[in-house]
Amino acid sequence: METHLADFIKDTPEGQEAEAILRRCVHCGFCTATCPTYQLLGDELDGPRGRIYLIKQVLEGSPATESTQLHLDRCLTCRSCETTCPSGVEYGKLVDIGRKVVDDQVGRPAMEGVKRKAMSTVLSSPSLFSPALAAGRAFGGLLPEALRKKIPAAQRADAWPAPTNARRMVVLEGCVQPSLSPNINAATARVLDRIGISLVKAPQAGCCGAVAFHMNYQDDGRDHMRRNIDAWLPLLDGGAETIVMTASGCGSTVKEYGHHLAHDATYAPRAERISKATRDLTEVLAAESDKLVAMLEKAVAGKPRRKLAFHSPCSLQHGQQIRGKAEALLTAAGYDLTPVPDGHLCCGSAGTYSLLQPELSQQLLANKVQALTSGGPEGVATANIGCLTHIQTGMKQPVRHWVEWIDERM
Repeated sequence: METHLADFIKDTPEGQEAEAILRRCVHCGFCTATCPTYQLLGDELDGPRGRIYLIKQVLEGSPATESTQLHLDRCLTCRSCETTCPSGVEYGKLVDIGRKVVDDQVGRPAMEGVKRKAMSTVLSSPSLFSPALAAGRAFGGLLPEALRKKIPAAQRADAWPAPTNARRMVVLEGCVQPSLSPNINAATARVLDRIGISLVKAPQAGCCGAVAFHMNYQDDGRDHMRRNIDAWLPLLDGGAETIVMTASGCGSTVKEYGHHLAHDATYAPRAERISKATRDLTEVLAAESDKLVAMLEKAVAGKPRRKLAFHSPCSLQHGQQIRGKAEALLTAAGYDLTPVPDGHLCCGSAGTYSLLQPELSQQLLANKVQALTSGGPEGVATANIGCLTHIQTGMKQPVRHWVEWIDERM
């Protein structure tokens, strides 16, 4: 794609990156076939190719409008288009650049700006989110039904093994996951402990930065990233092998710390090191599969197999390009995975999307629930806390992190 970027952006790092991405696009339109919002709305401007044109126009000097902002807001950033694209267009990075420029030009109505800032602040801070969630549970009857359904019942975390193994790994606790589903990391610690690896926490680490960054508070997002880097590096220096991500959305972000902080002279090399040391839990356990599968097969010997549906989060299959690893371990754990039609499509959670674009999100959720339940599973396994809580609002069957299903069988 030929580009002529405007003076305000062309010589900046963002402009140079955007130009390189734009020039890879060949207008083929394959991306529209796998774009969830294009399938729902049928509007070229609500698909990747149309959004790329909108971003290109703004970066070339055309004034951004509220319409431009709306079409970019409707994007889930699921990155399904990246999986489909034959030219390797890094759409996710481009839309981050485009959204920031458009927001700077168009702005937001005052109340919407307050709402978005409050969401970014509360969701990124466990010390704020946890009491807010507790209040929501206590006074749920006073909340609108749509919001009340998003508040899950309180969950208890089972025991976390003492760190007695010679091998150690670090876990990202996350921002909302410890309050919404504290057993996920505890189950991860138990499974790893059984194969001789201790999972430890970094008390100073927190939100991965994705919530703020993708809501266009990019400086705030980078501050979260720097804090995590400072918390994790001493543990890596002390012998920890890997930083384990139990939420695939966080993993997709942390693996790109090197990119997000590439122009920070102090943090660029540190960020790159963190990105290289980061592994999704699927990758960690797949690398130990010989030992783990043997233990699983022994644990389930003689027990009836159970039916599960696996929802692969967009951040896992498109963002990190990881497929098949969790599924293989679930199968070894005695679960038969039912077919899930259109498994490449987003469930509609997408970070804060379900709160900011509720109508489209609910349509995507309804389609996803229908697909997940079509094979008659007794429950659903997934790999991201956002998907888990969102899908559970539309299902009677339990939705749990895949490692919890494995921990239960062991």
